Amino acid sequence: MTPIRIEVRTGAATHAGNLRSENQDSHLVRRPVFLVADGMGGHASGREASELVVRAFDHQLWGPWVTPQTLKDATAVAARAVADLGNRVSGAPGSTLTGAGLAVHDAEPCWLIFNVGDSRTYLLRDEELEQVTVDHSQQQALMDAGLTSRAAAASARKNVITQAIGGGLANEPVLDLWMLPARSGDRVLLCSDGLTGELSDQLIAATLLSVTEPQDAAAALVSAAVAGAGRDNVTAVVVDAVLVEGTRTELREWSSDDTVDDTSAGLGGDTRADLEVAR
Repeated sequence: MTPIRIEVRTGAATHAGNLRSENQDSHLVRRPVFLVADGMGGHASGREASELVVRAFDHQLWGPWVTPQTLKDATAVAARAVADLGNRVSGAPGSTLTGAGLAVHDAEPCWLIFNVGDSRTYLLRDEELEQVTVDHSQQQALMDAGLTSRAAAASARKNVITQAIGGGLANEPVLDLWMLPARSGDRVLLCSDGLTGELSDQLIAATLLSVTEPQDAAAALVSAAVAGAGRDNVTAVVVDAVLVEGTRTELREWSSDDTVDDTSAGLGGDTRADLEVAR
């Protein structure tokens, strides 16, 4: 029987940007889970909120693979910790969360992608970059309702997200999950919106294609964002699958609409409160 195995190489870079005195982004690179958390800059203690999210995932007992349940457990711990922080400080501290875990589904090695908020996870495969996660934002909701991206951007209030960990939400966040079959050569990018707010998907793809080493690729992306306007904190984590064993011959197709079902992924009611985030 072919062993089920994923070997990865990783890189990470972060910068406060040109306009911020404090970097409220946090990240974690710890097999089998990799993540970026963006503290909500308009709220008190955003940096501490993102650090609490990372700590919850860092302290989780993962085993060799992540599962929807272990991700749900870690997110719930993070939500309680940020809620406790909100009880001790003024304002409503909060954080986004996006990440990728190494998982097995139907005896096949997979990426288990997870997301709350507007930080993003991308997959580069066969020289094509695709955004896996779907932003929890007012602008994305308008686009889902049928408006073009330009019309949605004009209609949406700037920097409003509809899901976060903390940020004054009454209920625990709903964690979106995608299970994607893994393939050797996959490159996964996790990033805060300080990156995607400055760089187009085309420039992100070109950088990921041209820079071989994951640490160099992460650093190049962050440097490019800072060299532009650099208006926000920016973080990039790059995870390369250098060897995947146990993949089926016929790779299953996937779509960003195909999340893991709500019964395994949901962490509470579908809360729609808007969160004003000063970036």
